[in-house]
Amino acid sequence: MNVVNEMHLNFPSKSVNESFARSAVSAFVMELDPTIGELADIKTAVSEAVTNCIVHGYRREIGTVYIDAKITEDKLVIIKIRDKGVGIEDVKEAMQPLFTTAKDEERAGLGFAVMQSFMDSVKVHSVPEKGTSVTLTKKIVPLR
Repeated sequence: MNVVNEMHLNFPSKSVNESFARSAVSAFVMELDPTIGELADIKTAVSEAVTNCIVHGYRREIGTVYIDAKITEDKLVIIKIRDKGVGIEDVKEAMQPLFTTAKDEERAGLGFAVMQSFMDSVKVHSVPEKGTSVTLTKKIVPLR
């Protein structure tokens, strides 16, 4: 897997920065000339992952959200979104549809399910009190 381009981004975990993250990753991926659908899928998955960092990772505190994105020579997009927040006790449980730790707020608990439906692969690694990283991958299929 030969990386042909990469970017690194970090920003405060404020909800206003979710659209910035989505736009930045979208602009980065544009060199692959994705379809509107592929781009929408990536933007939606990034939005969900960043929102998880803001709402669940840092809860009511302001921390830093980190995004590292790579493009490989075979048109694979790899996006790692991470925080250094509270972490997830049970990743398998957290990835179940309708599960949420935000019991006092109106949250659907569908973030990971949405990410999985739009990306080719979603991997989650978390350590309680150290943070969570979500790695999203999607192959961009060239139009012929």
